[in-house]
Amino acid sequence: MTASAVEQLRKEGNELFKCGDYEGALTAYTQALGLGATPQDQAILHRNRAACHLKLEDYNKAETEASKAIEKDGGDVKALYRRSQALEKLGRLDQAVLDLQRCVSLEPKNKVFQEALRNIGGQIQEKVRYMSSTDAKVEQMFQILLDPQEKGTEKKQKASQNLVVLAREDAGAEKIFRSNGVQLLQRLLDTGEADLMLAALRTLVGICSEHQSRTVATLSVLGTRRVVSILGVESQAVSLAACHLLQVIFDALKEGVKKGFRGKEGAIIVDPARELKILISNLLELLTEVGVSGQGRDNALTLLIKAVPRKSLKDPNNSLTLWVIDQGLKKILEVGGSVQEPPGELAVTANSRMSASVLLSKLFDDLKCDAERENFHRLCENYIKSWFEGQGLAGKLRAIQTVSCLLQGPCEAGNRALELSGVMESVITLCASEQEEEQLVAVEALIHAAGKAKRASFITANGVSLLKDLYKRSEKDSIRIRALVGLCKLGSAGGTDFSMKQFAEGSTLKLAKQCRKWLCNDQIDAGTRRWAVEGLAYLTFDADVKEEFVEDEAALKALFKLSTSEERSVLFAVASALVNCTNSYDYEEPDPKMVELAKYAKQHVPEQHPKDKPAFVRARVKKLLAAGVVSAMTCMVKTESPVLTGSCRELLSRVFLALVDEVEDRGTVVAQGGGKALLPLALEGTDVGQTKAAQALAKLTITSNPEMTFPGERIYEVVRPLVSLLHLNCSGLQNFEALMALTNLAGISERLRQKILKEKAVPMIEGYMFEEHEMIRRAATECMCNLAMSKEVQDLFEATGNDRLKLLVLYSGEDDELLRRAAAGGLAMLTSMRPSLCSRIPQVTTHWLEILQALLLSPNQELQHRGVVVALNMVEASKEIAGTLMESEAGTWLWASLEQEPGLVECAAELYGTATSTEGIQRIPHPGAC
Repeated sequence: MTASAVEQLRKEGNELFKCGDYEGALTAYTQALGLGATPQDQAILHRNRAACHLKLEDYNKAETEASKAIEKDGGDVKALYRRSQALEKLGRLDQAVLDLQRCVSLEPKNKVFQEALRNIGGQIQEKVRYMSSTDAKVEQMFQILLDPQEKGTEKKQKASQNLVVLAREDAGAEKIFRSNGVQLLQRLLDTGEADLMLAALRTLVGICSEHQSRTVATLSVLGTRRVVSILGVESQAVSLAACHLLQVIFDALKEGVKKGFRGKEGAIIVDPARELKILISNLLELLTEVGVSGQGRDNALTLLIKAVPRKSLKDPNNSLTLWVIDQGLKKILEVGGSVQEPPGELAVTANSRMSASVLLSKLFDDLKCDAERENFHRLCENYIKSWFEGQGLAGKLRAIQTVSCLLQGPCEAGNRALELSGVMESVITLCASEQEEEQLVAVEALIHAAGKAKRASFITANGVSLLKDLYKRSEKDSIRIRALVGLCKLGSAGGTDFSMKQFAEGSTLKLAKQCRKWLCNDQIDAGTRRWAVEGLAYLTFDADVKEEFVEDEAALKALFKLSTSEERSVLFAVASALVNCTNSYDYEEPDPKMVELAKYAKQHVPEQHPKDKPAFVRARVKKLLAAGVVSAMTCMVKTESPVLTGSCRELLSRVFLALVDEVEDRGTVVAQGGGKALLPLALEGTDVGQTKAAQALAKLTITSNPEMTFPGERIYEVVRPLVSLLHLNCSGLQNFEALMALTNLAGISERLRQKILKEKAVPMIEGYMFEEHEMIRRAATECMCNLAMSKEVQDLFEATGNDRLKLLVLYSGEDDELLRRAAAGGLAMLTSMRPSLCSRIPQVTTHWLEILQALLLSPNQELQHRGVVVALNMVEASKEIAGTLMESEAGTWLWASLEQEPGLVECAAELYGTATSTEGIQRIPHPGAC
């Protein structure tokens, strides 16, 4: 019984493998192994598993499975060959050639083995030649770079460039590493010359990239502390290069060697987790070191944001986050609570505090339980108290600044800090200070606290009059602009609800006008003008403000210019203002009956502003497009900054979706680089943001030439976001647009069809072919028709025990003409590619003749073409079917059509690629759905 079960599972696995379901085949072979298979069967099953892993491009597992097969049967030539293929892909050519030589000795006449052996022999010779030629090159380059006589020469510059290029190839990086390269690169770093340091850092990136053992060895030579300290140098270019190197080191330590190195290289690694903690510990130390540049401090924060929190909350291990909170939370808070002006303070940039807020927010979000969150709160509160109590006015300022940092990050922690005794009262008091720096700190804290539910009523009662007084009486623009933002924030408390106005009629327009005036004033520094954008982000909830803002071309240009400047902390405010102007927030029309019921019960009912109607929104979108909003947003997406958080990405995705809503606007979006910018938004960020970006991609793919919109390899990156829209949690419109976009892509090339298949979209597309909504059902059928040009999909239709063919035949007789066209196109395709399906059509339904006759009698010439092609394919495929068809009324109409309208066959030939004569008609290569 067991033997037969093993054999049955092995056969099932073989069938799944033939159909391209390699994961399913793996499962079947694994189940068979678990049933106590004989050693011979085990060898076959392990060998088959190796074949699956080769197809899935998991070469490490392919090698392991093939080795297990060889252990069971040393003469298994197929297992030897598969292991050689895996070893070749892993770059271990010397081992691969041994397996191939064994294959040839077992089957001397096998031409496949002979050819593979010749190919790999050529690769080995080429590698030997390359390695020998690079010996002298590496030595020569280091001689030039370390020669004091060559200082600043063109020769030296060229040598440094060649070294970097050589390190990008793994063989070159290995050669540099084995030629005492790390020690020599250390000497370049010690020179202190920016150009040489850049060359050394970029070469080290090549050495460490995706290679764990070389990374650990490099750190042991250079010293972790030394590598991290380079971040703090004054040169921005060198600091960024060091940041890139450290990111590569983090990736290598966390992910291991993707290429599967073995032997001595693997033996070097002691404990990657320990190396990671040492690296992170040094980064935390760097945050509070005096003498470190502001740019270096920002880069350290960026690295911590990327390296510490879990990539997925499904991963149960957040120990690294807990360790960082215990070891370094106070250091992060120290950066977040620092101020730029006083000498002796930590050097920070305009973006440092925001980066600290983002890191704190990510750490807090990575906590799993109340106990962990309570510990976070306790550490924050103790730190704030230590400054607030007994440290004088300077201590109170730092404490308030730290609270502001928390309010912008983990606001739950910020709210609790606000409730500490005396904090809120000190904020209100310091707003009236005569010292500008004290007022700045206090007003900013008041602004950040204004949106928090627990404090909103307190601030509305106590803060509005104070902010108004500051705005009217202060002579300093830096104070007035912040006071204005506070008023804007309080004035927008009703959001888009037209009936919840906080200020008198016209006040919001006056505030917005002043914000635009400050925004356009180039004499004011970017850090201060950012607050004008913050104000507009709140005020643009009011439709009157939106209308005036989009009419002010100078203000729009200034906004876009500021968004592409070094002032990164403005990105969220810019994105928020654009979301408001385009009404791209989620809004559902209330049920009229519920509205009446609410009014009867004297409940508040939100009202939409008359200028937020669709016609006004469309007009605003066109004005934004004319002002260059797409180019500005494209630059924002490219920003390598922690400020570009998932929430910020979501806002940008919403705006893009609004911009491509009208078909006539999509060309403008594509021309300004919108298609390219949408790809990263669709692949990274919040779930909502990714879905919105994917829907925008779908709209562009439907109405424009995908090969022009996404040139080169980029077109293949579009498939995954589109497939994500097929999930059941997406709306019907998103499903429909994704299917339409995939239909267009599937009609372009076989490689794109294979990409769609690889993303496992076929089962989802088949599911939507049964959808009740006729447009979704039709789009799914059209998509399946274009996919039917692929062999794998044809195999699915030809497989026994399924109703796929039946569904197409029945849909060819539906009332919906477009659905009939798609289904009949699929039938024409399949019956041409797979003649065996012709004989199965009469078996799937007794109404096949009626359906075929209806196609032939259709006044729609395209349906007639499809009917003619299907009928002729069936006639040619089987004499029995030909006889049945010719004796029926459908056969009469077929010949009548061909006699009365000879152009039908010619049109069919042109449309489907058939021959033009009725006697020698050939099968159709690719009819297509639409």
